[in-house]
Amino acid sequence: MAEAEEQETESLEESTDESEEEESEEEPKLKYERLSNGVTEILQKDAASCMTVHDKFLALGTHYGKVYLLDVQGNITQKFDVVQVFGLYSGEEFHETFDCPIKIIAVHPHFVRSSCKQFVTGGKKLLLFERSWMSRWKSSVLHEGEGNIRSVKWRGHLIAWANNMGVKIFDITSKQRITNVPRDDISLRPDMYPCSLCWKDSVTLIIGWGTSVKICSVKERHASEMRDLPSRYVEIVSQFETEFYVSGLAPLCDQLVVLSYVKEVSEKTEREYCARPRLDIIQPLSETCEEISSDALTVRGFQENECRDYHLEYSEGESLFYIVSPRDVVVAKERDQDDHIDWLLEKKKYEEALMAAEISQKNIKRHKILDIGLAYINHLVEKGEYDIAARKCQKILGKNAALWEYEVYKFKEIGQLKAISPYLPRGDPVLKPLIYEMILHEFLESDYEGFATLIREWPGDLYNNSVIVQAVRDHLKKDSQNRTLLKTLAELYTYDKNYGNALEIYLTLRHKDVFQLIHKHNLFSSIKDKIVLLMDFDSEKAVDMLLDNEDKISIKKVVEELEDRPELQHVYLHKLFKRDHHKGQRYHEKQISLYAEYDRSNLLPFLRDSTHCPLEKALEICQQRNFVEETVYLLSRMGNSRSALKMIMEELHDVDKAIEFAKEQDDGELWEDLILYSIDKPPFITGLLNNIGTHVDPILLIHRIKEGMEIPNLRDSLVKILQDYNLQILLREGCKKILVADSLSLLKKMHRTQMKGVLVDEENICESCLSPILPSDAAKPFSVLVFHCRHMFHKECLPGPSTVSWPPGSPTPQSSLQSGGRAQKCPHRPVASQDSLSST
Repeated sequence: MAEAEEQETESLEESTDESEEEESEEEPKLKYERLSNGVTEILQKDAASCMTVHDKFLALGTHYGKVYLLDVQGNITQKFDVVQVFGLYSGEEFHETFDCPIKIIAVHPHFVRSSCKQFVTGGKKLLLFERSWMSRWKSSVLHEGEGNIRSVKWRGHLIAWANNMGVKIFDITSKQRITNVPRDDISLRPDMYPCSLCWKDSVTLIIGWGTSVKICSVKERHASEMRDLPSRYVEIVSQFETEFYVSGLAPLCDQLVVLSYVKEVSEKTEREYCARPRLDIIQPLSETCEEISSDALTVRGFQENECRDYHLEYSEGESLFYIVSPRDVVVAKERDQDDHIDWLLEKKKYEEALMAAEISQKNIKRHKILDIGLAYINHLVEKGEYDIAARKCQKILGKNAALWEYEVYKFKEIGQLKAISPYLPRGDPVLKPLIYEMILHEFLESDYEGFATLIREWPGDLYNNSVIVQAVRDHLKKDSQNRTLLKTLAELYTYDKNYGNALEIYLTLRHKDVFQLIHKHNLFSSIKDKIVLLMDFDSEKAVDMLLDNEDKISIKKVVEELEDRPELQHVYLHKLFKRDHHKGQRYHEKQISLYAEYDRSNLLPFLRDSTHCPLEKALEICQQRNFVEETVYLLSRMGNSRSALKMIMEELHDVDKAIEFAKEQDDGELWEDLILYSIDKPPFITGLLNNIGTHVDPILLIHRIKEGMEIPNLRDSLVKILQDYNLQILLREGCKKILVADSLSLLKKMHRTQMKGVLVDEENICESCLSPILPSDAAKPFSVLVFHCRHMFHKECLPGPSTVSWPPGSPTPQSSLQSGGRAQKCPHRPVASQDSLSST
């Protein structure tokens, strides 16, 4: 029995997953399962006619007049044979006998309250039962005369019911009927196509009848419009037609769930037949609707059912929808994240499934992110997208070392170790060394560049370094000159701290990293005999490194190593001289020859800056090589300026240089030699006339010019001499004016300074008697003489011309004083000489 039910449930799920298009990629909104257990037992002998739903239990009515109380799994908890109103848990009975057949019943939504003990029944008339204050029940007719009442829905203070003519709404508070909504298609029999009612909320009623759906809103009437009208009115806010006949309605947020009865025409017989009922989710609009999803349901006996045989009930709290038919009860519920992930996996949308699981990981119950991820990796591998699969391993496998190792072996089996190599973890977690070695061997067999890249990128402690070194050496036996393998071997030696072997390889390859290796690992003791190799590779970097580390490799050692390579020796000594003119002074004599041989352009600057090179040796070398400029400099530096000038004129024939040289030496005899040499050479005379005006009297040159000699640009030269002379005169006059003005200004300043008073107080003493200069009695007259040098005397203490006893620095009487105490020539001039000075 249970096995048969399970097969039926699977069949239902398979059938309801189908929509009008079998291959549709649109995900269904609902999932379905049959309500089994006690329901299956009931419907084998009886047929379901109605159902009502509570969050905790269900009540199922049958054609035989039975009412079954069920739990939410469909198990029978109680059974009743007559229409009754009583408390399920209190045992209190409210009403159990009725005077007429009952088609439908509805109790007040808050029936448990003592003030709300009300219910209505429907049949030929709509009766309201109320319990009075004496606990007696009284009934009143709310409506009759329009046929059987087959549907009643009570929400809050509003009761809605449907009869053969239409739908009415009654306000239980005001005891007024507030609207009548007539049915549209009067051609349909109301007993075969009954009306479906449901309240979306306390003021919104949804009506489905035939193929028409109306959404009605109950509104408060404005006080000014009342008159004799009810306080409320109804406005139809949406109305549209459906494709099939409505058998049931239920709200779902702002959408509607519609159970439809479907009739189709057979293509063979061209006769109508009952098709599977449909459960649609639609979005109501003002005059139409938009279909969100549509499912065809394979319920038992659908071929024999009519529109009136289907009912749709719902549980508001859990969004559960119960499709009731005579032989079957199906539960539809909104699909959760697990269902959504199931659908994505079924459609092989693994990446979306993984993302959905990550977003809702707290809510999913049947799926694990890791399982979805592993399935995704397998799917990518099956499709041959190995690189994407390997990249996804980083995110999916995370820090699970065991899973990483398992996936690596899977990639090895399909020959795709290279694909996963860039994404292997290198720190947290760290896999077994064998894993990394296995991948390195794979690259070593087929891709030297890829192998070198991994060695550079992977930390050396991930694998057994000696194993990889031996493997590389084995390959070098077959290809000993392979630069990629040699460089990689050097890196492996470096990881293994075998710096000597690494350095040998780098030098052999002339690799740029050799200097970094030396610096990083302080290998200067290993390169003392490899200086030439380093210089041949990159002399600039080598010299900088050697000079920066003189304490580790001495200048003497470097020079000795480069003895057989003078061109490299020069490069080293030249840069040393640039850094410090004195450090390599012992090699300055050697450098003269080196500069002369390899770098003449820097020879003259070297001779000028060096104070340690032997000038005689330098002169000898320069004369041997006929280096005129250098010889001229050396001759002038050795004091032989005349020979230097002669060489400039005879060897260089450069009057401007000769004049410049004469200006630097500032020697009259040189100018005389220059004039004598130039007197028979018109171009030289022109040069002299243009340049010597400020150094030598031009008349000396002009007087010596032979009469009739043609001199180029003589007129311009003479004009320039006159202009230079005028300029000198103007400069002298200007200087004289400035000198006179400055002298006058200073004289006036000195005069102002000497006219200032000098403070005399009780602390000053007479330079002669050494007593205070001021008397103790200020009223007593006194005479004091004060000099500009701040020496002070009592007048009576001044020595006469014959008795000289002056303090050091004081003026002598002969040179400084005359009668009356006036200072004359000596700078010790009196500031004041007065017979009566007050103490102030």
